[in-house]
Amino acid sequence: MSTKSRRIEVRGITVEIVRKDIKNLHLGVYPPNGRVRVAAPRRLTDEAIRLAVISRLGWIRRQQAKFENQERQSKREMVSGESHYVEGRRYRLQVVEKPGAPAIKLKSGRIMLQVPAEADRDRREKVLNDWYRARLRHRVAESIEKWEQVTGLKVRDWRIRKMKTRWGTCNASAGRIWINLELAKKSPRCLEYIMVHEMVHMLERHHNENFKMYMDRFMPQWRLHRDELNRNPLSHESWSY
Repeated sequence: MSTKSRRIEVRGITVEIVRKDIKNLHLGVYPPNGRVRVAAPRRLTDEAIRLAVISRLGWIRRQQAKFENQERQSKREMVSGESHYVEGRRYRLQVVEKPGAPAIKLKSGRIMLQVPAEADRDRREKVLNDWYRARLRHRVAESIEKWEQVTGLKVRDWRIRKMKTRWGTCNASAGRIWINLELAKKSPRCLEYIMVHEMVHMLERHHNENFKMYMDRFMPQWRLHRDELNRNPLSHESWSY
């Protein structure tokens, strides 16, 4: 069980410390602003944690610079002419005001969004997100079936939701996986990578060498897919992985 987090300063970098009942120290740098967080065994002193952070300052600053320079889309206004992504491809939005039920079609590099004239920005966005969700649900179901056969693991439950800080999460004990709705905008390779990543967490909770060993076994090219995912433009509110 973790205790309340606290913060220390290490050479101009604010470091959040959370002490847990774990054996080893885990240091992470998180987007969008390069937040530094350390999960540390309860036995470690602040000074020991400080020295561990200092030993990785170069890596920390490189990660922070990467997040700072990453391309990020502005908030979408849901008007004709905007760029939107579907499964890794860029489309131009074309809003068609028409009575009746909302509908979406992909046509000649465009997303044709049909909505009543009174539909405001939020309503238009909901229609698009519902469409994204339906497409992604189909892709996730196929991906799970594929990777269960490869890994021998069983996903007992899975769901899709909008998440600001993760592309996916896994509750290993429940066999449940959550997938970020934003993956509907990314290439199939990115979804496959996240699916395997979360399934491997059923075998290994931490991103350690054991985790990487499983990833190498099931998806030897996983680093290429991870890099592709993190190179792609983020939404204005999403983080990278």
